[in-house]
Amino acid sequence: MPTPERTSLDEIVDAAARLLEAGGSPAVTMQAVAQAVGVKAPSLYKRVRDRDALLRLVGAAAADELARRLGAASDRLEDLLLTFRRFGRERPEAFRMLFTTAVDADRLAATSEPVLRAAEAAVGEEHALDAARLLTAWATGFVTMELAGAFRLGGDLDAAYRYGIAHLVGSLSPGQEPERPAQGS
Repeated sequence: MPTPERTSLDEIVDAAARLLEAGGSPAVTMQAVAQAVGVKAPSLYKRVRDRDALLRLVGAAAADELARRLGAASDRLEDLLLTFRRFGRERPEAFRMLFTTAVDADRLAATSEPVLRAAEAAVGEEHALDAARLLTAWATGFVTMELAGAFRLGGDLDAAYRYGIAHLVGSLSPGQEPERPAQGS
């Protein structure tokens, strides 16, 4: 009679995600995950090839969670940007992981779909990708700096983020298109 399964892949990934948030990537060891799910480390290898594979699974789960959150938000660019920041603040280590090789391009692309749709509604199909990249790059930079404690001049970061949203989204309004810089500038 085979030994009953003591844990599932979902439980393993969830435990690894909790360890990631508690202590960063170095905290995600096979031993720590095994202890968190109540098995011995060798048992994990029945489900996960190695630590790198486990981190890829955690990254994929983070991308899926962000895609779900963005998909559940309204189609307004403002709401999508607020949802993006909320995810980064609630799951800072997972947020950082999204922009590493631990997350495959297809998974990360799924997080872009709601932003691309909203950008297309704002600026049209021709410039939707440009607008989505502008907004995503700004929001990613802001959240990354916020998480790193890089905003040291004081002020209200919530107000600063809303200011950025208002001005960036406002600049995408029809008739407001700025002149494009010359190629290579």
